[in-house]
Amino acid sequence: MSTASTTSWTDHLDQYTEEVTSRIADITRAARSGELDPAIDLLITALDQGAVIQAFGTGHSEAFAMEIAGRAGGLIPTNKIALRDVVLRGDRSVDDLGGAALERSGDVAAELFAISPVGPGDVFIIASNSGVNGSIVGLALLAKEHGHPVIAVTSLEHTSRVEPKHPSGLRLSEVADVVLDNRAPFGDATIEVQDGVPVGAVSSITAAYLAQLLTIGVATRIAATGETPPLYISANIPGGDEHNGVLEDRYRGRIRRDA
Repeated sequence: MSTASTTSWTDHLDQYTEEVTSRIADITRAARSGELDPAIDLLITALDQGAVIQAFGTGHSEAFAMEIAGRAGGLIPTNKIALRDVVLRGDRSVDDLGGAALERSGDVAAELFAISPVGPGDVFIIASNSGVNGSIVGLALLAKEHGHPVIAVTSLEHTSRVEPKHPSGLRLSEVADVVLDNRAPFGDATIEVQDGVPVGAVSSITAAYLAQLLTIGVATRIAATGETPPLYISANIPGGDEHNGVLEDRYRGRIRRDA
């Protein structure tokens, strides 16, 4: 973590830019060396079987699942699982969404799995910076129990320094078949504007970059076979809704596109 020696905005801007770009560069080097290939292999295998990519994240890591499922330039056979599903489609009260209790609960994973449109051959990609909360580890364990491969996106530095909250005593990184390090530091924030006050989190940025690299890798691999990758185009350009609707129909009932 960088230590601030001045309160200058531009100094902090430069520090944070360096923190972000150095981590992006590290992920890029890792991708060039093949670090992402095992994850891309699992995603391709699922799509070749006509299966779906199930994406899950809680808290700010839900943004990663949104990068994977349902955005322009993204793969259409993808589904986002969210904690709020236990209210929208389950029996939970909206009051249960308050605070971090649900995110940390290992019990909620069974409810999520039961109400999610998970099919044979689906692959799970689960993001959690800490990788220790009960809902995250619980869903990963259930996916594995039902024969689904699991890809984890987590901070290896952070997760190694905190205690698991799931009764199994396991971390997401210890459950997954493939682990992708988002390169975030312990605590996520990267600089200090005052002693003991960290700011400038990076995990959302690096995780989004990983999500896009995975999508590009899968699309490139599919295109190399002569097939057309099933990708969304923006609904806000002419013909977008029509293009997307035709492809979504192939996976009707297996992917959800909630507001």
